[in-house]
Amino acid sequence: MEMQQFYYDNKIVKKFIYATLLWGIVGFSVGLLLAFMFLFPNLTDGISWLSFGRLRPLHTNAVIFAFVGNAIFAGVYYSLQRLLKARMASNFLSNFNFWGWQTIIVAAAITLPLGYTTSKEYAELEWPIDIAIALVWVAFGVNMIWTILQRRQRHLYVAIWFYLGTFVTVAVLHIFNSLELPVSFLKSYSVYAGVQDALVQWWYGHNAVAFFLTTPFLGLMYYFVPKAANRPVYSYRLSIVHFWSLIFIYIWAGPHHLLYTSLPNWAQNLGVAFSVMLIAPSWGGMINGLLTLRGAWDKVRTDPTLKFMVVAITGYGMATFEGPMLSLKNVNAIAHFSDWIIAHVHVGALAWNGFFTFGMLYWLIPRMFKTTLYSKALANFHFWIGTLGIILYTLPMYVAGFVQASMWKQFNPDGSLTYGNFLETVNEIIPMYWMRAIGGTMFIIGAIVMLYNVVRTVKQGRGVEDELAEAAALTKVSKHRTKGEGYHTWLERKPIKLTIYATVAILIGGIVQIIPTLLVESNIPTISSVKPYSPLELEGRDLYIREGCVGCHSQMIRPFRSEVERYGEYSKAGEFVYDHPFLWGSKRTGPDLHRIGSKYSDSWHLNHMYDPQSTSPGSIMPAYKWLVRSELDKSSTEGKMKAMVSLGVPYSDEEIANAQTLMDTQGKQIEENLYQDPDFAKTYEADKKYAKDNGQEFVEMKDREIVALIAYLQRLGTDIKVKDEQQISKK
Repeated sequence: MEMQQFYYDNKIVKKFIYATLLWGIVGFSVGLLLAFMFLFPNLTDGISWLSFGRLRPLHTNAVIFAFVGNAIFAGVYYSLQRLLKARMASNFLSNFNFWGWQTIIVAAAITLPLGYTTSKEYAELEWPIDIAIALVWVAFGVNMIWTILQRRQRHLYVAIWFYLGTFVTVAVLHIFNSLELPVSFLKSYSVYAGVQDALVQWWYGHNAVAFFLTTPFLGLMYYFVPKAANRPVYSYRLSIVHFWSLIFIYIWAGPHHLLYTSLPNWAQNLGVAFSVMLIAPSWGGMINGLLTLRGAWDKVRTDPTLKFMVVAITGYGMATFEGPMLSLKNVNAIAHFSDWIIAHVHVGALAWNGFFTFGMLYWLIPRMFKTTLYSKALANFHFWIGTLGIILYTLPMYVAGFVQASMWKQFNPDGSLTYGNFLETVNEIIPMYWMRAIGGTMFIIGAIVMLYNVVRTVKQGRGVEDELAEAAALTKVSKHRTKGEGYHTWLERKPIKLTIYATVAILIGGIVQIIPTLLVESNIPTISSVKPYSPLELEGRDLYIREGCVGCHSQMIRPFRSEVERYGEYSKAGEFVYDHPFLWGSKRTGPDLHRIGSKYSDSWHLNHMYDPQSTSPGSIMPAYKWLVRSELDKSSTEGKMKAMVSLGVPYSDEEIANAQTLMDTQGKQIEENLYQDPDFAKTYEADKKYAKDNGQEFVEMKDREIVALIAYLQRLGTDIKVKDEQQISKK
């Protein structure tokens, strides 16, 4: 048998390793800053691009796509070549993948703090960056499949099944969730509205966790755990069941993020049913990973790499037990919108993704640089301080979630809310926020120690070179199953067929849930009194999106006695038909805003945005002073309205033509309302005099951003009254 010599491309792996370390520190640092902003809300006072609402999506994107994304590419590029006994098919595509991905990350780091966002969770980046993501991701997939077709190994190992499933599913999720109508270079509107947008977003959001934070890491687990332990995978049969059941079931579970909302009940119930089923394949994978270590427990006690991996797999098991539990309606009624969910996602992010990445890098870097780890003691220190950091982060957040849920729902004997002031529930959990900040600090200290350890390891090692390997060429094999060959064994040498089957498996759930919601009108009962936003309200809504208000405030009142008593009539599906995108939110750091309209005066809203503590003593909301000072950009209002018309919003040609006049009229009315506050009148006149004395252009209050935001907030929830329920009609 003729042997062929070739070289593994190690340099691309090194690039992704360096990027993982760099962006990990950046992502963790932004997260830590956000944790301290709960304690010191005006920590970045007056700096718009460092406000909480703009930094939160930067943190999630940096951790998910920069840190975890680069770790995935590093692990895949290293393991794939060795599992296939083939060099990556295209150096150009490999490098395009690397530099394209880093460019996307930098673009996110610039645009998100500047307020360019779609507001859709884990998909906040605007349309030009979305296109770039699709191109780079497809380049990665093409390179991977091309390499598979040039392999010297007959069968595809289980890790590669997960890599293929990840590629096709992330591509489908990203493309369909990112369908948007551009208004300008960095502004677009989702093509979906309200309930439909919410379903598509959480079909994407849940499965971004499933197929970006889970399936590729399961593939890495199946490669790196046996390598680090020097043991074979516990069960080949279990890996088959694990893969196919996981990718089929996972895709159905998205609606469990929308329980008790305006989403149709049938879709909610489907999400619950499949979420509960999900525990079986998830724990099957965890068991397969942990039992691979049978006979290697002595090594686990001394090897920091395996310590990280064991805690990572255990964290995966905990998170995937908790996920199905949280999808039960009675549990979700307690946990949703609370800090319990923050604890849940960080068990997955810090333990599963973070610790597995650390373990993989501790194993990989010494081998890449032909040396030993500089300090095992420092690696062990990293493990213990990181573990303690995760515990100190998550346990207080669980407690905070339980406290919030309890206080939100308590009633006095006379039927009134025990804690009618939302701020009482916030102040009660401040000690838990302190503990979270301490836990996050410990976690990032561990990451910095790792960075030092890696730098010293690299310095004492040799330069990374492409690695010489030798393997026999793959001989042509029969297209048909051979005698005694199992069906799945046959499928493992059919990469295209395997990829097609995986694609079909993930498409079924999405089609069954999304198509009826998009096409069957009876799923969204119409309400005749619901009208489109006025031009000024539309601009105010865009400011609400720009400032990331949706990160702290929900706009979805669930049909619970406590929520109706606190906020007002529960939310109806038909109220959101003109919302591109939906803004239901997923966390209540502050109260729900869906019925905020007309509850407070215009002056109250202005003072609340300028100095939240002046209207709400003890508030942890930061000030948004730039909104009060900045002039509203009205240059693209007509273009925004035309885009909305294309999406089905019934603006007339006359309304679009008179947009500037309509904004001016509504703005003047709000300005007059503000003048009724004597304190405002004095400040406003002083502001005008200061501008005149200093030769500065004075911007009328009616033309400032705050007026547009007030217009939007005063509109929220006012289209219907309780009696208007009778106007709801199913077509």
